[in-house]
Amino acid sequence: MSFSSFEPANMLAILPEMALVLLAALVMTMDVAKISNRRNLGLTTAIGFFAIMVVTLLFSQPASAGELIWGGMIRNDLAAFIFRLIFMFAGAITALLCLDVEEIGQRGDFYAILIGAVIGMNFMAFSADVIMLFLAMETMSVAAYVMAGFVLTDKKSAEAGLKYLLFGATASAVMLFGFTLLFGFTGETNIYVIAEVLSAGGVPVIVVLTAAVLVIVGVGFKIAAVPFHFWAPDVYEGAPTPVTAFVSTASKTAGFAILARIFLAGLSAVDDWLPMLIAMAAVTMTLGNIVALAQRNIKRLLAYSSIAHAGYALVGFVALSELGTASMIFYLMAYVVTNLAAFGVVILFARASGSNEIADYAGLSRRSPYLALAMLVAFLSLAGMPPFGGFFAKLFVFAAAIEAGLIWLVVVGALNVIIGLYYYLIVLKVVYVTPKPEGAGPIEVPRAYGFALGVLSVGILVLGTVAGPWFDWALAAAEGIF
Repeated sequence: MSFSSFEPANMLAILPEMALVLLAALVMTMDVAKISNRRNLGLTTAIGFFAIMVVTLLFSQPASAGELIWGGMIRNDLAAFIFRLIFMFAGAITALLCLDVEEIGQRGDFYAILIGAVIGMNFMAFSADVIMLFLAMETMSVAAYVMAGFVLTDKKSAEAGLKYLLFGATASAVMLFGFTLLFGFTGETNIYVIAEVLSAGGVPVIVVLTAAVLVIVGVGFKIAAVPFHFWAPDVYEGAPTPVTAFVSTASKTAGFAILARIFLAGLSAVDDWLPMLIAMAAVTMTLGNIVALAQRNIKRLLAYSSIAHAGYALVGFVALSELGTASMIFYLMAYVVTNLAAFGVVILFARASGSNEIADYAGLSRRSPYLALAMLVAFLSLAGMPPFGGFFAKLFVFAAAIEAGLIWLVVVGALNVIIGLYYYLIVLKVVYVTPKPEGAGPIEVPRAYGFALGVLSVGILVLGTVAGPWFDWALAAAEGIF
């Protein structure tokens, strides 16, 4: 395979990442020089993310077929383009959700680390070489470990950061060993060249399968799929809530970007790993939803809910088709805006009440009707109810699985949707039916939070009522991967 030579136009492909580096430098300069109100650090970060998204849309759109650039290290295609927009959007919303959170909201170094995590995710999305991919993944991972344990005065935060680091480092090491096996038997590190070598035969199937298993360990950790999910509940509960929102959405989406790039582009010639991923999808959905039923803490409930949603997204992936990959991408779009909205409400409520217990949400609809409405929209979307984005997200992944002949997996998924609907409605019952406690007053919603929740709620409704154009976009991206 011949790679395109360097051209000045290739700089446009990584223009967003260069702009993000400048944004991180700007935030750190503002912090050190104290040239503005420290609360403006978060606003600058969020506005910077949104501005770079606009720049990306204007100047960094890839050719329809995609191409390998920068010596074959990067594949500039529509899938990478969409994933990078998702990551930057999640970063912008997270920055807004951090504004009034003690210990992190006025720390320039925190926002710089957040930007660094997004840069790592962006390179994960369009890496075409396992070396580049691993470096990008570690850039994101180290930043996430630091953010999870950022609040040193909080024992739970410190514990979350340590657990995340220890488990994550182990999973990364196992994944790296899988990459070394592929390199050792093919002599290549470029994912697309590896695919050509495997298609030509000569590499024992057992070697490819072993490498696939090792890579799945690393990716399974990132997406919190069973049996690599054990870190998620403790880390999600202990980390600062905006960090939990970011890790549960953007980090999970980055894991699926890796999954698509390696298995659909690199290892598609030998698909003996497919039954394992199908089983993981079924078990992940089921365990996540069943354990969520017993949760009394809202962050732990959303943690197990997040595990279940990884299973739903895997249903689209294991269809191994353009429709399946498109449905996975659309599912991740809907999931990111929905889960960020849910955590946005959790942040505001915890700030006002100091509690993350579900029982304490009693009467929220009478204390803060608009906040309760945002929670209603988010939870019904997570449950897969129309006319919200989560409905079409589940519909598309199940349709792809049916087309692939995985009827039994769709039945398992449908049963899990019913289980999920139950515990989401339990929370909404507390919010809308249970009387509010004596003396409980209204919950203040700062302007930045109101803007973030408004954008997210509208996004959930748009993805549910005008799903066609967004799914067509995801379908075009899927064609580029294949």
